[in-house]
Amino acid sequence: MQSLQGQLLIAAPTLVDPNFVRAVVLIIEHNDEGAWGLVLNRQTDTPVADAWEQVSQVPCASEQMLHHGGPCEGPLMVVHKRGDIGGAEPLDGVFVAVDSDDVEQLVGCDDEAMAFYVGYAGWGAGQLEEEIESGSWLSCPASDAHLFDPGDDPWGVLTKQVARAEALKGLNPKIIPKDPSMN
Repeated sequence: MQSLQGQLLIAAPTLVDPNFVRAVVLIIEHNDEGAWGLVLNRQTDTPVADAWEQVSQVPCASEQMLHHGGPCEGPLMVVHKRGDIGGAEPLDGVFVAVDSDDVEQLVGCDDEAMAFYVGYAGWGAGQLEEEIESGSWLSCPASDAHLFDPGDDPWGVLTKQVARAEALKGLNPKIIPKDPSMN
């Protein structure tokens, strides 16, 4: 089994599970026991500060909106680039803080390279591999831009990129004629 940690899963256009329709998921961990990740493109209407004041007296400096990371219940998590705080590291230099002390430190910062999530997406042993094999998910490597500057329609953009890359795999430049009319 090849780990998908640090990869993006892009819901196939045929995926109809309401939790994952048009979802883009960053895989945080993937091993023989299963996988978990965060849905990147489900921003809520709740400011992080409003959610934070319900659980802590520590001031919140973030003006960001909270994201719904998936259908499984979980603590407040922060995707960030602060190596001094750390957490799981799905990509080089990108961390996911779950520990309450780490989250508290991050909530006190107003850093653009941060995103706050509640809930996560989880798969049991072999479940994700089966879903990929059935065609429910497309995948590609994640980058900082996908995490911290996803644009208006990350699912649409990524679906086109992955489809284009797959189509180009079948082309052999050595057999493409110089004159397109010879096709």
